[in-house]
Amino acid sequence: MQVQEKTVRKFLSKKIQQLNNIVADLDALVTEIGTDYYRVSIFGSARIKPNTEEYMEVYDLAKKLAKNNADIVTGGGPGLMEAANAGAKDGSSKSKSFGLHVDLPFETSPNEHLDITYHHKRFSSRLDEFMRISHAVIVTPGGIGTILELLYTWQLIQVSHISERPIILVGKMWTGLLEWMESEPLNKQLIDKSDFNNIKIVQNVDEVIVLLKPLINKFYAKKI
Repeated sequence: MQVQEKTVRKFLSKKIQQLNNIVADLDALVTEIGTDYYRVSIFGSARIKPNTEEYMEVYDLAKKLAKNNADIVTGGGPGLMEAANAGAKDGSSKSKSFGLHVDLPFETSPNEHLDITYHHKRFSSRLDEFMRISHAVIVTPGGIGTILELLYTWQLIQVSHISERPIILVGKMWTGLLEWMESEPLNKQLIDKSDFNNIKIVQNVDEVIVLLKPLINKFYAKKI
């Protein structure tokens, strides 16, 4: 029985590897085909309550981006994800509000402000979809999940597994992280100074719009 289990495990492991390679090839093909719409992923905490300062800032940010013809992509959950999706819905009837939902004990269903919902069983596939359909990433206040999304994006750009795109950090909480990245990994030559080229840190919504509006306009100008 033990020999049979080892054989089955080996067979299944090989098939999983083959399937992963097929998915990676399909992912690259879909990315190469591209999209007709500029999309911005907004990462942030699920724990922030409605009507708080952080919630309303993210709502306002997504609303302004939608008015500038950007689709908004989030994890589809509560907190700042919900704020971004609600802002997108209220900003423009033309822009779409995306939710890439993953089932969690404390997030059993997506928020109510979505035009398009994709369901994922694993964080890894959701992260890859964020990368596949987004042209820019905005990181708002958040915890471990938000930091994971930030570093995943940053690392894939570093190794050229995805195209370069702006990573915009919003708020004072990210200043310490960047200072540590410079004083420790960069100072010890574990990363390069060029790895910071796509990272921007801002303090308010208007600064984000100033950074992204020219990129959005340039994207649509190429479609004409």
